Amino acid sequence: MLLKEIKYLLWQELKLENRQRFAFNGILLYVISTVYVVYISTKGDTQPQTWVSLFWLIMLFASANALQKSFVRENSNRYLYLYTLSSPQGIIISKIIYNGMLTGVVSLLTWLVYSVLMGDAVSNKWLFLCSLWLGNTGIASLFTFISSISSKSSQNSTLVAVLGFPVLLPLLLTLLRLCNASVMGVSVADVQHYLYVLLALTVIIWAMAYLLFPYLWRE
Repeated sequence: MLLKEIKYLLWQELKLENRQRFAFNGILLYVISTVYVVYISTKGDTQPQTWVSLFWLIMLFASANALQKSFVRENSNRYLYLYTLSSPQGIIISKIIYNGMLTGVVSLLTWLVYSVLMGDAVSNKWLFLCSLWLGNTGIASLFTFISSISSKSSQNSTLVAVLGFPVLLPLLLTLLRLCNASVMGVSVADVQHYLYVLLALTVIIWAMAYLLFPYLWRE
């Protein structure tokens, strides 16, 4: 039953996004313009560690802009409609999966544009892709859950920043270590403990969202 709910809600999210393509186009424009500004500022000459830091700085703000509105567009009437269709768990899981897919596409496009203008500094692409996938999943899960909390407040953008920072910090630090290892050509076996940490943080965020969202839903 839950799986059917998730599939239906995912399809609804995709249809809604197809009608509002300006949202995705806006994110894409932000990424391209930001990467170009970085390219102009650095003239495409950066150290590998700086390359990684700038990449994730761009990705972080692109993800925040894309995901902080996840629940803001849901008015009370739509909440009531969704409540008749699905359980709270189905709604939060479908939102997280959809936002994970969205950030995944954005991150791959960012990597493409970034590599064209700044050069591709990644040596171990398998490690970088694993880090990218786990990092995007964690960031999407975090911002989706926090967006569900902040949607109950008029100061939603401020709450997203304040509530997200304590969990986002260890997530980003782990991501930076993994991506720095990927540009230096370190093997996966040497940094697999960081992958486990990243996976554990993502699972914790998923568990929090799954357990706590039903209480938010009642409000």
